[in-house]
Amino acid sequence: MNPLRSLILAAAGNEAIRRLVATAPGTRGVVQRFVAGETTADALAAVRALAADGRYATLDYLGEDTSDRALTEEIVRSYLRLLDELHAEGLAGRAEVSVKLSALSVRTGTGPFDERLALDNASRVCAAAEQRGTTVTVDMEDHTATDATLRVLAELRRTWPRTGAVLQSYLRRTEADAAALAGPGSRVRLCKGAYAEPADVAFDSAHEVDLSYVRCANLLLEGEGYPMFATHDPRLIAVLAERVRWYGRKQGSYEYQMLYGVRPDEQRRLAAEGETVRVYVPFGEQWYGYLMRRLAERPANTAFFLRALASRS
Repeated sequence: MNPLRSLILAAAGNEAIRRLVATAPGTRGVVQRFVAGETTADALAAVRALAADGRYATLDYLGEDTSDRALTEEIVRSYLRLLDELHAEGLAGRAEVSVKLSALSVRTGTGPFDERLALDNASRVCAAAEQRGTTVTVDMEDHTATDATLRVLAELRRTWPRTGAVLQSYLRRTEADAAALAGPGSRVRLCKGAYAEPADVAFDSAHEVDLSYVRCANLLLEGEGYPMFATHDPRLIAVLAERVRWYGRKQGSYEYQMLYGVRPDEQRRLAAEGETVRVYVPFGEQWYGYLMRRLAERPANTAFFLRALASRS
């Protein structure tokens, strides 16, 4: 792993650095580049702007590793309010929501989160999404949560089969998971991964991660599901375009996904060519961990980040 990436990911869990970043004069400008805002109104404004030029959205109310049941309940209620507003504004057809199970539950001594509580709360969000004409994708977190996340996903899909899965190509296990999740109607987001992982569970070179991504993409395209390719890498986008043609996939039977604030011109280019492009739109007050992972994915962004922190407001 790139040493700078490792350093940034370590900073994501450091409370002292979090306080320093949160109070630095230039932080707001950095956050606004990658986060839509702190409120539901901010998220809705982002969806409207994306829809205006043909893009879709998946909305993530930021938060994870929740340790307080009251906060977990507030996160669930925030999703329910968001879904109400999407429906009221006629935007449910343009946006779905993404949820992290560790934000909908609390950590237990035997696992990454309380699976029963996560299932109960995710079910509330899935039911509300279905009633309002949209759906949910269950985000993937670090490798210690993979099995628990897939178990909860399987239970959710018994009632809401369109619930989306997320797989991370940097994990050595993901090729097998992609094969298992490539069935009819299965919505699967394939990304590279953004957590610090040990070498025994994750590939430690960018080249290996890319090769794994292509192998997993082939499995998803060969299957009967709906692949969602989350990448900004121009080389991978070119490979995916070739693979789509090879497997005879028509536009609308898969989609591209990119992060809010990252390569917006490429997002618009693909949408203008008739591709389905969905933008991952994070919002909320708990933006710090998310921001650090975005910087770690592309350490070159760190120079931009440090210049902004040094600026005067």
